[in-house]
Amino acid sequence: MFIPKANRIAVFKYLFSEGVLVVKKDTISATHPQIEGPTNLEVLMLVKSLESKGYVRVTFNWMYNYVYLTAEGIAYLRTYLALPEEVVPATHKKDTKSAAARGRDDDGKFGGGGNPAFRGGGDREYRSRGAGFGRGGRD
Repeated sequence: MFIPKANRIAVFKYLFSEGVLVVKKDTISATHPQIEGPTNLEVLMLVKSLESKGYVRVTFNWMYNYVYLTAEGIAYLRTYLALPEEVVPATHKKDTKSAAARGRDDDGKFGGGGNPAFRGGGDREYRSRGAGFGRGGRD
């Protein structure tokens, strides 16, 4: 299928900038919802081509293709789009903020050591440890 170069570049730029792409398996749709220019069929065919070369990994679920860029795909798109080595997809960017800068403590996931009701204390002390299942105890 012939795809105009402007549409090919638009799809490749979006895929490289985001690192992921969602394509509905709809060949009749006139446009792709996130990318300006190409039709949904053109995006599907480009994804199919990139998948056959091993540049992307595709997961299909409920009429949607979820496309993930591989390391080989990053290298290919970097050379195709003539981008420098410092430019990486959004999914590969490191978070530069530390845990302290985000306001989190090192006490655990929720901080403070958790709710005492889940640690054996609190209002659940009325139950004896010997009680069985259900309302009554084991006999």
